[in-house]
Amino acid sequence: MSESALQVIARGEREPAETAAAMIDADPMLENATYSILEEDEDRGVWRIDAFPTSDEEAEGIAAILRATPGLEVIVEKLADADWLAMSLSGLPPVEAGRFFVYGAHDQGKIPEGRVNLKIDAGAAFGTGHHGTTVGCLEAFDNLLATETFEKVLDVGCGTGVLAIAAAKTGSPIAVGTDIDEPSARIANENAQINDAKCEFYFADGLSDARIARHAPYDLVFANILAAPLVFLAPEIGAALKSGGVAILSGLLRTQEERVLEAYVPLGFVVEQTIHHDAWTALQLRKK
Repeated sequence: MSESALQVIARGEREPAETAAAMIDADPMLENATYSILEEDEDRGVWRIDAFPTSDEEAEGIAAILRATPGLEVIVEKLADADWLAMSLSGLPPVEAGRFFVYGAHDQGKIPEGRVNLKIDAGAAFGTGHHGTTVGCLEAFDNLLATETFEKVLDVGCGTGVLAIAAAKTGSPIAVGTDIDEPSARIANENAQINDAKCEFYFADGLSDARIARHAPYDLVFANILAAPLVFLAPEIGAALKSGGVAILSGLLRTQEERVLEAYVPLGFVVEQTIHHDAWTALQLRKK
């Protein structure tokens, strides 16, 4: 372990951040690296990587990759020596959303009984369950499960696959996901295996992919992406849902709710529930 605990931070646009994250994942010397990647400021398009190296070599390797990626601003900060690793992991505490309990490997001993436990570790894919948008989706889904069941579920922009995995673990016989990021689809399939969940995740652009279309129409569609693609995909999401089906949309700010609803209401969707976490919104819509 390094004598001085470090945190490596990088900021930039989504493409260079994703490129750097993929390079970290591909480096065999960094296979145990702990880092997270998330959108820090959607309005300005700023993404952020936070890494917590456990050795000098790991710190140098992560910093070298980030600095070699054009478009990223990188800083390295010293952390207090006192139990800094536990402090870094505390940034990803277990998430409780209704019946769902989302945890990482460092929380293995905290798994409660009588809950739907989902093991999702931080990595290059998005949607560990810790972001307010994912929590909102899980809360909306938990509320729906009190009175409804969903035979066929689609997760658009699946990231780590946490939402489709949650569906599979609560009885949905068909739970599939799609992502335009190939590593995300791979990681989602790995997470499905870890959680013993019957899910299928595909690297695909749009919902017209034959592997996705063959299960349509769906009873429930998750789309935890961003406001702009939510608007763009509104006709495809509407077409993928059966009459009476539910769409849970997130990845949008409170200030973007009206813009997204303007794309869905004319397609025959009605708002059933709106969940807010900080500046973020999750919308539960039903197709007439």
